Amino acid sequence: MESGVPVCHTCGEHVGLNGNGEPFVACHDCNFPICKTCFDYELKEGRKACLRCGNPYDENRLDDAEKASGDRSTIAAHMDKSQDAGIHARHISSVSTLDSEMTEDNGNPIWKNRVESWKEKKNKKKKTSIKVEIEAQVPPEQLMEDKPAADAFQPLSTVIPIPKSRLAPYRTVIIMRLIILGLFFHYRVTNPVDSAFALWLTSVICEIWFAFSWVLDQFPKWYPINRDTYIDRLSARYEREGEPSELAAVDFFVSTVDPLKEPPLITANTVLSILALDYPVDKVSCYVSDDGAAMLSFESLVETADFARKWVPFCKKFSIEPRAPEFYFSQKIDYLKDKVQSSFVKERRAMKRDYEEFKIRINALVAKAQKTPEEGWTMQDGTPWPGNNTRDHPGMIQVFLGYSGARDVDGNELPRLVYVSREKRPGYQHHKKAGAENALVRVSAVLTNAPFILNLDCDHYVNNSKAVREAMCFLMDPEVGRDVCYVQFPQRFDGIDRSDRYANRNTVFFDVNMKGLDGIQGPVYVGTGCVFNRQALYGYGPTSMPSLSKSSSSSCSWCGCCSCCCPGKKAPKDPSELYRDAKRQELDAAIFNLREIDNYDDYERSMLISQRSFEKTFGLSSVFIESTIMENGGVAESASPSTLIKEAIHVISCGYEEKTEWGKEIGWIYGSVTEDILTGFKMHCRGWRSIYCMPLRPAFKGSAPINLSDRLHQVLRWALGSVEIFLSRHCPLWYGFGGGRLKWLQRMAYINTIVYPFTSLPLIAYCTLPAICLLTGRFIIPTLSNLASVSFLGLFLSIIVTAVLELRWSGVSIEDLWRNEQFWVIGGVSAHLFAVFQGFLKMLAGIDTNFTVTAKAAEDAEFGELYIVKWTTLLIPPTTLLIINMVGVVAGFSDALNKGYEAWGPLFGKVFFSFWVILHLYPFLKGLMGRQNRTPTIVVLWSVLLASVFSLVWVRINPFINTVDSTTVAQTCTSIDC
Repeated sequence: MESGVPVCHTCGEHVGLNGNGEPFVACHDCNFPICKTCFDYELKEGRKACLRCGNPYDENRLDDAEKASGDRSTIAAHMDKSQDAGIHARHISSVSTLDSEMTEDNGNPIWKNRVESWKEKKNKKKKTSIKVEIEAQVPPEQLMEDKPAADAFQPLSTVIPIPKSRLAPYRTVIIMRLIILGLFFHYRVTNPVDSAFALWLTSVICEIWFAFSWVLDQFPKWYPINRDTYIDRLSARYEREGEPSELAAVDFFVSTVDPLKEPPLITANTVLSILALDYPVDKVSCYVSDDGAAMLSFESLVETADFARKWVPFCKKFSIEPRAPEFYFSQKIDYLKDKVQSSFVKERRAMKRDYEEFKIRINALVAKAQKTPEEGWTMQDGTPWPGNNTRDHPGMIQVFLGYSGARDVDGNELPRLVYVSREKRPGYQHHKKAGAENALVRVSAVLTNAPFILNLDCDHYVNNSKAVREAMCFLMDPEVGRDVCYVQFPQRFDGIDRSDRYANRNTVFFDVNMKGLDGIQGPVYVGTGCVFNRQALYGYGPTSMPSLSKSSSSSCSWCGCCSCCCPGKKAPKDPSELYRDAKRQELDAAIFNLREIDNYDDYERSMLISQRSFEKTFGLSSVFIESTIMENGGVAESASPSTLIKEAIHVISCGYEEKTEWGKEIGWIYGSVTEDILTGFKMHCRGWRSIYCMPLRPAFKGSAPINLSDRLHQVLRWALGSVEIFLSRHCPLWYGFGGGRLKWLQRMAYINTIVYPFTSLPLIAYCTLPAICLLTGRFIIPTLSNLASVSFLGLFLSIIVTAVLELRWSGVSIEDLWRNEQFWVIGGVSAHLFAVFQGFLKMLAGIDTNFTVTAKAAEDAEFGELYIVKWTTLLIPPTTLLIINMVGVVAGFSDALNKGYEAWGPLFGKVFFSFWVILHLYPFLKGLMGRQNRTPTIVVLWSVLLASVFSLVWVRINPFINTVDSTTVAQTCTSIDC
């Protein structure tokens, strides 16, 4: 990969270099990117004017091209006999090289002969098409008149770097903070506290770990960037007037499990917002995965499909936002703003009435499903519901819209809507959400096979109808999209209390950390609101990434690029990495040859698939394997819908993934409850990069648990997934070093995502230290000298200045930063602590932990869930810490009153740290008390018990009474004259 060399607009390859070692430029007026091969072909066809600006090419350039073409006439004639003139010589040579390599490795002359015969048939077909194209060639004059708009050739997106005036001071303070940290630790290590050595040693270990965690979190934010998209240019390039839309198709995945915990009305709104997107209807397909096989989900989707026939044309006619009816009708804004059609008010009232009736029907279904009949559910035709046994049922697929021919009330076509429930049988591992997503990948590949996939949780609706177009500005840009595995959107939420008590919005993560990662190799995958390149999910590397051959395995140790950056460094590769790379190259080679072959019959196709061992990778489905070859998606026109449905049922069978690479190298990766982090990590290790897209209007919005217990359980699940990855073979500490495709700062960010739960151990110890110091009268820091005081002051100032400068370039408010800090402590001493122990129990002892799905709906009263306290063991550690520190503060002041004026100075430092703990746990205390002080009795009992036992132990030691030698007492007593 030549760094900085532009990409040819015609063929997508690098333009190459001229004789002076500079990038080749054909037109010096507009610098239109075109490679030397395509430039020569344009001249050969008689086009001597630039395609963009229309100015004639430089005469010197034309003369050089004519001379070069004369010298290569013999070679060109030979090439024309075997390949068409539009294909580059380097492509032809690469094909022949791959063929020869495979022949040498496999030793199969039959395979070689078959490939050659198929190529001959393809070459004959190409020759005929070229002759027809030349005969119907448009004159250059007419081409100049009909040339497309200038916007069609402009970049579809741009990178907006953070101004140096904001970024330079930020980086400077980070470096200064590192230096101050070094001085701080030098003082701490060289000045132990002999009277409280154990407390001092514990505090130093905790502080070193905190500094390590800060480095992991801070340096991936070294290159933050912003991005901007140009949707109008996307339309100018791919939606020309009078021509069919050339925008890429997108398959939407919506996942749901339990309709009683994930209300069907919420899922219905998500589906409706997808069907009403501002995107060509024939390019949109929505797949709803019902992993609980609930008849309630099926029936609610039937009602949703029927209501969509009215809702979709209403949205597109009046361009409303958002296009989820529940959230559109609940907006407290002037809905008449920017509306000019006189019929809008009347139709809006009618639509709202229809939606209220739709809600009544959905709620009736929910009420009916509260009690399951003894004989199980029965469908309308009298047959039993196949999913009555949720753990033992066949696969189910139902196409509601699209193929069935259903149209909206105006007679227009609607996007496809497909219900999918994969087969489940006892004795099979189904891998929860990751397995359901992989089943949707296969079903969608068989039925529609869109080149891009967008997955959403059932509670995340489309808030911006142009969100897909925003993503296409990256994925369909020939210069940017070649290396992009996915485009991640930030998560935004509705229904959160105004103060965001438990940091549900995760503003610091989405607006600070993710922007920093976007400047390196791209943001991590967060599980929803993400548009995937289907080829990346199939385990392939990016097309521009050089293959890892035996002769070129070097890579840059810092940036992770190819060996041209750092030619002197070699990346070590273990045997397992070499084996996986070899298998992937073998698969890529076979795919490349398949793309070069058009005319082959069914027998040849089956032989080809068997020959290249595709079945060992993708499973026993020739239809699905054939779909993986098509980079631009689509299904065969000759395939009948009934045949495709049968094949789709086959690929969601519970035994389909056995002895394949599903969940290991392709699709969503198994092995962790946070499959999202693992899936994105594998893609980045293959050399892909991701994009962070933040449109002004949030692309998607969802709901978050505002209840304290639910929020802690959600954080527990995330932390447990990180611990599982840490203990697996996919740990970023040692996985993916082969090839150097993962940049070091990106690796540092992934390491931070899997080690942060372990911060709970030093954090809970550090939060206990202030109380111990107050109860024992000792302190972890000796008497400070002037130099030590300066280092301590400098450290606190650097922390504050770093935060202020970070807020300055990111735009995050100080309240969001403070809430994030508070919940970091709350989650660290509760959910993260439990996740560490549960993770070790699961990985070492095989004790699995089942998680309940987080509730998606709140009480009818505004923020009613916020004040409900639900019993969970996660509440015990932070409650205990609060009580201990409060007791410690009281004991400290009592001791100072007894000892007099001299004790108040040391007391200040101890009380400061104790109040630091209490302030960080204050939102937890508010949530624990609830609206009417209804704290669960068991929480109070356990917390008081632990705090009392801890306090009594220290009272038994008599921490406030000076220890007096018994000999001295005896001597004093004998000297008294009774």
